[in-house]
Amino acid sequence: MKKSAFALTRRAAAVALLAAPFLLAHAADFPSKPIKFIVPYSPGGTTDLVARTVGQKVSEKLGQPVLIDNRGGAGGNIGMDAVAKAAPDGYTIGFGAISTNALNPHIYKSMAFDPRKDFTAISLLGMSTIVLEVPASSPIKTVPDLIAAAKKNPGLPYATAGAGTSMNLAGVMFAQMTGTELTHVAYKGSGPAITDMLGNTIGVMFDNLPASLPHIQAGKLRALAVAGSTRSPSLPDVPTMAEAGLKGYALEPWFGVYGPAKLPAPIVKALNEAFVEALAMPDVKAKLQQAGFSPRGSTAQELTTLTDTEYKRLGDVAKKAGMTAD
Repeated sequence: MKKSAFALTRRAAAVALLAAPFLLAHAADFPSKPIKFIVPYSPGGTTDLVARTVGQKVSEKLGQPVLIDNRGGAGGNIGMDAVAKAAPDGYTIGFGAISTNALNPHIYKSMAFDPRKDFTAISLLGMSTIVLEVPASSPIKTVPDLIAAAKKNPGLPYATAGAGTSMNLAGVMFAQMTGTELTHVAYKGSGPAITDMLGNTIGVMFDNLPASLPHIQAGKLRALAVAGSTRSPSLPDVPTMAEAGLKGYALEPWFGVYGPAKLPAPIVKALNEAFVEALAMPDVKAKLQQAGFSPRGSTAQELTTLTDTEYKRLGDVAKKAGMTAD
């Protein structure tokens, strides 16, 4: 058995050595065909908007189509697993997030990939804003009102776009810091949850701002606070959680572009430059900021450091809260 395992290891190493020159040789011609950009969530959400807006500009920069491939499910794990298992040639990249690359490994019973080992960081895409909201008809008008209602009604339900999402984490942090007991109701995306909010089927929600912003602006939902460290330019009159009384509360979902592990440096450089340039374009920034997203590119190393740091931090939070997902 040992001899067989050793032979397999040597064979894998030999294949890797043979593949390396091939990949490097083709890196100089990169890209020579369309690039698949896997978004591990359903169409129509924040990630889809960002991917399509930025992907179009990256396509123009690189001279090849960037094809958006939505593969939702398992909190983003299905799509990112496909990225992890793709050939490290730059033609399959993924839209990673705080959930898929930092939180999920701590809460899912089974993970098909290790975000610290199975990806090559390319560039940060930016930050989203989580908003705490209630239906416009709700008697809850402030964060203190919500805390009082939660203490009066232990187990008060709140909605999110899914288990293990950053919105779920926002609710867990809220309960921890306020000493309240909340019941998480996980929907399959923001759309169905917002529908139930508008129909007063559920009365509290933590959501990514881009999905809820039109309903807040239309006066159908009431924003109580945002979860970030600063107010959102899209909702300048809405306080942060800290301003609303929860000092030290801050959660800013981040998103980044990742490729499979062992992506050659020249390809990482080409992709990084294209994404950073696209994110800095005035029309891209204006469109995404209007939707409640804060675009920002980075070096590959900065995204690597952020991923490692957040992996450790969120692991502690998840463990303390006993967060789990199937």
